[in-house]
Amino acid sequence: MATSDPVYLRVVADIRRQIVDGSLLPGAPVPSRAQLTRKYGVGETAARHALRVLAAEGLIVGRVGSGHYVRAQPVLLPLHRWRLHDHHVPFAADAGPDDVRVTCDRRSEPATATPDIAQRLRLGGYAPVTRTHYVFRGDGRPIQLSTSYEPAGLGEPVPGPGLGSGPGSGPVPGLGPGFGPGPDEHHRGPAARLAALGIKVTEIVEQVRTRVPQPAESDTLALSAGVHVLHVERTHWAGDRPVETSDIVIPGDRFRLIYTHPVQS
Repeated sequence: MATSDPVYLRVVADIRRQIVDGSLLPGAPVPSRAQLTRKYGVGETAARHALRVLAAEGLIVGRVGSGHYVRAQPVLLPLHRWRLHDHHVPFAADAGPDDVRVTCDRRSEPATATPDIAQRLRLGGYAPVTRTHYVFRGDGRPIQLSTSYEPAGLGEPVPGPGLGSGPGSGPVPGLGPGFGPGPDEHHRGPAARLAALGIKVTEIVEQVRTRVPQPAESDTLALSAGVHVLHVERTHWAGDRPVETSDIVIPGDRFRLIYTHPVQS
């Protein structure tokens, strides 16, 4: 560690090393601020900052009145990304083990395209679109968020049936009321739904990145401090025309993406 680096980084580096090499096992207590000041010869402020950094990295978790403990790292579940355009299930339907029941709440509404969405759909500025919010749940627990945009005219918005109208319906924290399970939306992928409108999807393009979650996303997905999300920007194309684009948000500490690319003989 360079001598010009803040002293708290020395504490962070050593405790991080102990967690990674197994010297500190999941659930083990982490030295308190007072213990850190004595062991590493740093001040109270440096010790407090080191604990904050380790918590932000998702390595430790604080318990009120008890101190900090090594956070158990979850086993990442497979989330399959099928590359077959006629695959009938949506993004989250392949999440996790076969015995996980996946449901979907949704809310559709007319909206005006932001500059970014207008560019992705090759629309003029402030063009009308249909915006649909989805909350996917695995055994009742939110596991994925998605916001889909389609040019107005592809189909009329289908509002959710309202509160209390089916499994998993009701207000979603941070995203507002009015969500409800679509009648069959979560049984069909976008390509199948667009095909029913006479639009043949010829290509699906995805861009994947990680980012810090927004507060509403953290609340809805019940993310721990320091957990990032996977952000998938997905666009369905019909020839040279983009017909749907989505922003998909997945907890980065629960899933790993698996892409299947069929090879034509």
